[in-house]
Amino acid sequence: MKLYTLVSAATVVVLAFVLRSWWTPSASSSSSSFLSSSPVADLVVRNAVIFTSVDSLPFADSMAVRNGRILRVGNHSFVQEVAGHGTEELNLEGKVVVPGFIDSHVHLIFGGLQMVRVELRGVNQKEEFVRKVKEAVRNAKEGSWILGGGWNNDLWGGESPVASWIDDITPSNPVWLSRMDGHMGLANSVTLKLAGISHLLEDPEGGTIMRTAGGEPTGLLIDSAMKLLLPWIPEVSVNERREALHRASNLALMRGVTTVVDFGRYFPGVSTELLWEDFSDVYQWADSSGKMMIRVCLFFPMETWSRLLDLIEKMGHDLSQWIYLGGVKAFADGSLGSNSALLYEPYVDEPQNYGLQVTEIGSLFNMTASSDQSGLQVAIHAIGDKANDLILDLYESVVSTNGMRDRRFRIEHAQHLAPGSDARFGQQAIFASVQPEHLLDDADSAIKKLGMERAEKGSYLFRSLLAGNAQLALGSDWPVADINPLGAVRTAMKRTPPGWNNAWLPSECLTLNDALKAALFHVFQLSTPPFFTVELLLYMEILGLHAGRHTISAARACFLDKDLGSLSPGKLADFVILSTDSWDDFAAQGSASVEATYVAGLRAYPSTPSSLEMKN
Repeated sequence: MKLYTLVSAATVVVLAFVLRSWWTPSASSSSSSFLSSSPVADLVVRNAVIFTSVDSLPFADSMAVRNGRILRVGNHSFVQEVAGHGTEELNLEGKVVVPGFIDSHVHLIFGGLQMVRVELRGVNQKEEFVRKVKEAVRNAKEGSWILGGGWNNDLWGGESPVASWIDDITPSNPVWLSRMDGHMGLANSVTLKLAGISHLLEDPEGGTIMRTAGGEPTGLLIDSAMKLLLPWIPEVSVNERREALHRASNLALMRGVTTVVDFGRYFPGVSTELLWEDFSDVYQWADSSGKMMIRVCLFFPMETWSRLLDLIEKMGHDLSQWIYLGGVKAFADGSLGSNSALLYEPYVDEPQNYGLQVTEIGSLFNMTASSDQSGLQVAIHAIGDKANDLILDLYESVVSTNGMRDRRFRIEHAQHLAPGSDARFGQQAIFASVQPEHLLDDADSAIKKLGMERAEKGSYLFRSLLAGNAQLALGSDWPVADINPLGAVRTAMKRTPPGWNNAWLPSECLTLNDALKAALFHVFQLSTPPFFTVELLLYMEILGLHAGRHTISAARACFLDKDLGSLSPGKLADFVILSTDSWDDFAAQGSASVEATYVAGLRAYPSTPSSLEMKN
């Protein structure tokens, strides 16, 4: 006997009504006030494979949008009910659609500036490094600064660049070229002299001036040592920074990124004022003049936590649909590539070096406790195994001091962990904000710097973190790595560095589902698709099946889950159309490209309709 014969027809009617109310948000709810009593969709997307990122309805074939938000998601007949005069219809002919990607860690304006400077990313020979600098000098005025970066000395065998490489070709131009991770940079001799950096100068706390055997500066400055030089670099004009935002936003949209968590132009040794200046000069200006193209969640230097608190008390967290005030960020250590990540055991290639603790732990605790007590979200950069344990301990102490609440502490990077530390993330409900593309650069160098055993036991433990109930948020750290969420998803699935035939630590590979949800939003909520069978609906009723919410996502990692991260009714209609029409192929290979990016239901990339859209 079929299950539904056990239940009265009246129950069926009531159940259908309740389920419909679950799946179509009420006009009184805060996220769905855009609905009218008889809503008509602005846009209907149909004949698609829509990955909703909602466990109770993982896939749908149609979606309706009204006033920039999702109105309905489900099968075509259900969604078509809200189509009417003026509704645009988009037949995707089976293409995959995913929520707009959230990049959980970028330096947006810095990346936009870097796009027009000396680009050294991917350079794998000293000669090419020198050639690119020489070309920049040829196109520059005498005496003007040559700025750029992105170099990775591991690509040419590990030898660090020195000022003498470029002194002959830059006799009249000061030069500053940051390493790809932003924790080390190369200055030429003109710059060193200008900044007064000589053999007489001591290393600042939390930084290192690299020196020759005779004590002379080589031109390399690590972490806080950069503050000796950076004040001498001319300020970037307001117009240059505004143009940088425009360039960066266009690139993000081209890659399917609709929201970023922006940590600004803030690195060890850099002025804490830069992000505040960008906030007022660039972001607020762009918002008020209608020039914002992607959504940004801003994190400010932790030293300025009270200033941020004052701003939030006056304006709230949501300044507009484009700008969110997130929280504060600090640094525990440097980077592995700069040999400044803080480790329990020394670097294999520098046996006396254990890395750098960039911020004194007492000061870091006091700032974190004060920020947290004031209700601000806290994110701390930690790469080395000792640095991660220091921050896990610190967070535990802050919770003990300030009491329990929904605080969503973050550790940015969490690249190298001591045995057992992966489990602590889940136990303490810490978000691990990780960047899969970094492992492509680090695989070979990590083995050289840490040794095979340490590198394989503790590096980029994505699967182990998930197994311990940690919550992952994926990002790029652009411009340290490319802003490319589909590349990050594929890397998290495959973990195959350049030149390798096999995965680095295959046991740590993620599935497509895991990787997408970490890049998007994951929620198991009380909602049921209207096209489920009557048998299943009634089975759910009889069992009393319902589920609480839980997340492992980029959206929840920055308190944006009320508006973003899933394609479900009431959420902002940010979504991406992919090139593939096979979910199975996508799940197996992680390979696809972005065909179109929509923000608030409007096409933001490409600027002209695609051939698929023109056919509709």
